[in-house]
Amino acid sequence: MTRKALYTGTFDPLTNGHIDIITRAARFCDELVVAIGVHPGKTPMFSAAERAAFIRAACADLAAAQACTLSVITFSGLTITAAREAGAKLLVRGLRDGTDLDYETQMTGMNAVMAPEIETVFLAASPPVRHITATLVRQIARLGGDVSPFVPEVVAKALAVKLTTSP
Repeated sequence: MTRKALYTGTFDPLTNGHIDIITRAARFCDELVVAIGVHPGKTPMFSAAERAAFIRAACADLAAAQACTLSVITFSGLTITAAREAGAKLLVRGLRDGTDLDYETQMTGMNAVMAPEIETVFLAASPPVRHITATLVRQIARLGGDVSPFVPEVVAKALAVKLTTSP
């Protein structure tokens, strides 16, 4: 039996915190599907295709080192619908702090009613990356700060290019 997990987020941009959760989730599943949420009305800094490329570039080898296959998809509906369509029986959620725990616990309860066959697993962010958020990374980058401690190199380079070519 293949253990397949789904890890969702906007990943705009992919951060070292996301990589921490992806790497650790790869330890307990055979296949990890990273699902990029695409929501109408939101204007991300990077396209879904760019975000998928960042995830593959930064994480494929890390997952493979754990004997885990990594795939990347996009979705625009409910997480449980994406999980069912992907064949995942586990949802992976990263937690930075108590605020995340409160929100994720509520979401887990709702998901459990709608999809009792899908289990949610919480992974506490590792201490060195616990403070990182994609929102803060975007703010630091837009204000000319160095984001290299917070994102993989491929993302840092893409942010630099995007911000020097954007009006």
